Amino acid sequence: MSPIAVEDDGRVAVLRMRCGPANLLDETVCRELAARVDGLSAGGHRAVVLTGRPEVFSAGFDLRRLRAGGAPYVRRFLPALSDALLALFGFPGPVVAAVSGDALSGGAVLAAACDRRVMSAECGRFGLTDLAAGLPFPLVAMEILRCAYGSRRLPELVLAGGPCAGPAALALGLVDGLAADTEVLPRSVEIATRLAAVPPRAFAHTKAQLHRPFDERIGEHRAADDAYVEMLWAAPETHAAIDAHLRRAGEPG
Repeated sequence: MSPIAVEDDGRVAVLRMRCGPANLLDETVCRELAARVDGLSAGGHRAVVLTGRPEVFSAGFDLRRLRAGGAPYVRRFLPALSDALLALFGFPGPVVAAVSGDALSGGAVLAAACDRRVMSAECGRFGLTDLAAGLPFPLVAMEILRCAYGSRRLPELVLAGGPCAGPAALALGLVDGLAADTEVLPRSVEIATRLAAVPPRAFAHTKAQLHRPFDERIGEHRAADDAYVEMLWAAPETHAAIDAHLRRAGEPG
């Protein structure tokens, strides 16, 4: 079974992550997500809604897979992650995240790569928790977060990293709206449909204008930054930090 299901809702394609109970992100999920989004763009879909399972959007990176795979896996995973993020970020039409529950770590970055975010008012947390496990974000993720939340707020979000529930996430500007559990997806499809009514070339050009400073920084600095992040993710002290993080979370290392 594919970890990403595609559901067609007229001009809006709904991408549903279904990769285990927590929708953890690994190399396979990221490659499939990038391919699905690229296929929708080539197929003429006007808008995309990204969602997850009830009570969980994505709880972030699969740390146990990362720990077991070591440096060879890190070398494959980081480019796959960046490709998935860039596919969402660069989709020419509107992209809405239907945050059905927990959006943590890489899951929160996936949501940030979308143009709008609707979160459950009743369950789930939103937050960037990666530094607790010793994992700095690659440049693509950092620039996407900068685009979504601004340079002034970024240090607090990525350095503190404390997850917050829906009402607090809305107050902090991490999401754009709240809805009842059963209304998160319909509300997101409604927003995507409304935005897709804008003439597509005008929408795509305006979106590209908004993204240009971030795309330029990615293009200029990605290679050097990614090499250093790869080294950090594969370092023994990072693996020790991941083990400690898993133990604090009550999971086996």
